[in-house]
Amino acid sequence: MSERGPQADLREFLRTRRARITPEQAGIRPMPGARRVPGLRREEVAQLAGVSVDYYVRLERGRSASVSESVLRAVAQALQLDEAERDHLFALAEAIGRRPRTVAEQRARVGLVRALENISEVPALLLGHRLDVLATNRPARALYLDFDALPVEERNMARYVFLNEAPRDLYVDWHETAREIVGMLRLYASHHPHDPQLARLVDELSAADRDFRRWWADHDVFLPKHGVKRYQHPLVGELTLGFEAFTPMGEPDQTLGLYTVEPGSASQQALRRLVD
Repeated sequence: MSERGPQADLREFLRTRRARITPEQAGIRPMPGARRVPGLRREEVAQLAGVSVDYYVRLERGRSASVSESVLRAVAQALQLDEAERDHLFALAEAIGRRPRTVAEQRARVGLVRALENISEVPALLLGHRLDVLATNRPARALYLDFDALPVEERNMARYVFLNEAPRDLYVDWHETAREIVGMLRLYASHHPHDPQLARLVDELSAADRDFRRWWADHDVFLPKHGVKRYQHPLVGELTLGFEAFTPMGEPDQTLGLYTVEPGSASQQALRRLVD
């Protein structure tokens, strides 16, 4: 990643987005002639977005230093981008031509740490940029059994998921969770394209794991909101937990993950045994 930048990432992101949409899905008549690329051609995206072909080509190649919000919105609509993808597109376009900025180290605010400690029945954790784990409560430390054994500097969810064997057994849907982790890092990278620590993390994971390397090249992004995770815990067996993700006020690069459990369920009983 260290040899890339927002221009290359913008080019690959737009290329991969238009490759997944056929003219029929976009609601237009395919242009005549043999199609040498999957999905939409650049000319077709330009047509859908209402811009000239030359303008769109320059945008996709990262050669437009300043792009209006209206054009970006039109391109996002043409490519049928979701909320996270639109955010990613705008961040990449804004980063082109912007001087690199120092990325400040993040720490858990005292109030947030206390809030986590006050949650005693379900897991909760605070993630910083690059998915560094900034704080956890007791149930979270019980859920991620081997996580506490890691050195503090290695307590990162991406490293944990890809560089350790335990999570592959812990997560019933490991591949889905791992792809979401990659997507979260991709989304963060567009907002901080000159973060050397992120570059080192991506290089480390790319060298160590072929799944990470392949998924990183897909340029998919993911913004956690809510959902369900299934676990096969070595101490208490099956667990099905919901989760809700929040961005703390004043900490735009941090994510507070709060788990939930259905009252009276087998998962609640198993979680109580785990915490006790």
